[in-house]
Amino acid sequence: MSRPSTLSPDTRQEETGAPDRRPWPVRRGLLPESGPQRRLALGGFVNQLGTAAFLATAPLYALRVIGLPIGQVGLGLGIAGVVGLLAGPPVGHLADRRGPRGVFLTTLLIQTVSMLSLLFAHSFTAFVLSMAVTDLAGASGGAARGPMIRRFGGDEVPKFRSYLRSTAFLASTFGALAAGAVIQLDSGPAYRALIAANALTFVGCAAVLLGLPALEPLPATAGSDRWLALRDKPYMAFVVLDGILWIQGEVVTYALPLWVVLHTGAPRWFTGVALAVNTVMVVLLQIRTSRGIKGGPLAGRATRRAGLAFLAGMAVIATAAGLPGWAAATVMAAGVAVHTVGSLWHAAGSMELRFRLAPAHAQGQYSGVFGLGMGLCYTVAPALLGLLCLSWGAPGWLLMGGVFLAAGLAMPAVVRWAGRTRQLDA
Repeated sequence: MSRPSTLSPDTRQEETGAPDRRPWPVRRGLLPESGPQRRLALGGFVNQLGTAAFLATAPLYALRVIGLPIGQVGLGLGIAGVVGLLAGPPVGHLADRRGPRGVFLTTLLIQTVSMLSLLFAHSFTAFVLSMAVTDLAGASGGAARGPMIRRFGGDEVPKFRSYLRSTAFLASTFGALAAGAVIQLDSGPAYRALIAANALTFVGCAAVLLGLPALEPLPATAGSDRWLALRDKPYMAFVVLDGILWIQGEVVTYALPLWVVLHTGAPRWFTGVALAVNTVMVVLLQIRTSRGIKGGPLAGRATRRAGLAFLAGMAVIATAAGLPGWAAATVMAAGVAVHTVGSLWHAAGSMELRFRLAPAHAQGQYSGVFGLGMGLCYTVAPALLGLLCLSWGAPGWLLMGGVFLAAGLAMPAVVRWAGRTRQLDA
């Protein structure tokens, strides 16, 4: 892997005598330098682009094209989600023992086939099978991708993971725009074209990642097996606390739009502004925020700061109820900005601890368990945020912020607990 240059564009020109001709995003530090890191980032971008567009339209496809009643649509998506969550740990263990690249490429192939099969689904059973296999392969791919991120990231995993998060946010934004166009057309051919395009993104991702060097499995230590991560009590405590904190991702995308429409006088278009503020801040600031957060203790303290920011941001958002439209929008914009600062700290600390707490030879298995915790919390997030933030109003926003604060404050103690059995210093 090539070593990233530390020269700025101006310094590069001064010392080499030649102008810097790298693409603009690379000059500005939004993408890794060429090599395995950039291939992983580009592959993730292509994959997330199609996935984001599909997830936004999948319920409507089942409703409008397949003709399922709304109750079966929700049930089918729920069953598929649960099935997908169960795949992570065992497939992650397989990636540790067989090599992650081959396992990940296999999951992309399976997702291509299962996505195309959805075009021929004309019943509830066929819909559930297609979605379940897709989610199963997607969760498995996430577990297999973890070891590649850790090993290609080297000593700069938090920074590299920040690159990946920034590119994923950009892809999700473009995917949402594509989904919006399809939803506006609201026709069978448009929904089918998007599904076919999503299948092609899996192929495109695989084509990009074929150029990655193979990673040989690392030798396992005595006593290691596929349940090692589940028996690791400090890591499981981290997964629980971190999963609770990841609910914050649904605050801006789920709770806030409904809060704006149902409980404030702010114009409805403000929801788009809030999402834009969140996206721009993550894309521009995630890499910078992650610099220096290296080692378990620093990551634990970053997570603690995130909990404080979440409470502050949600308290500010809660005050928008009852304010005039312009005042409500201004207050919520400030609250979203504070909340996003918390998400930057949380993502940096979470990704450092995710890999730092896991032994090198079992990164896939631990990534699968990490994904299990995150997925479960994302599953309960809509119902929990709906109850607290939307049904209880301002007190519910404060209570949810308090939950984030408690999880953030507890994280340094969990890191110290984990430090008794592993090396966590930078």
